[in-house]
Amino acid sequence: MARSKSNNVQINISIPSEWKTQLENLARIYSVEEGKTITFLDLMRRGIQEKYQLGEKDNERGTIS
Repeated sequence: MARSKSNNVQINISIPSEWKTQLENLARIYSVEEGKTITFLDLMRRGIQEKYQLGEKDNERGTIS
């Protein structure tokens, strides 16, 4: 089965390990509040989207809201 093409790109960044720990803890809280699994990467995407007021796009993981 062929994979569908995506307009997403993958980037690699470095963040302090403490940030990752804090984001993982926040992701657990958001997961409980929203009733679905939220990862620290989802939080980073949301933060970037909100900070720079980027339009909502569907990606491979679903819509960022």
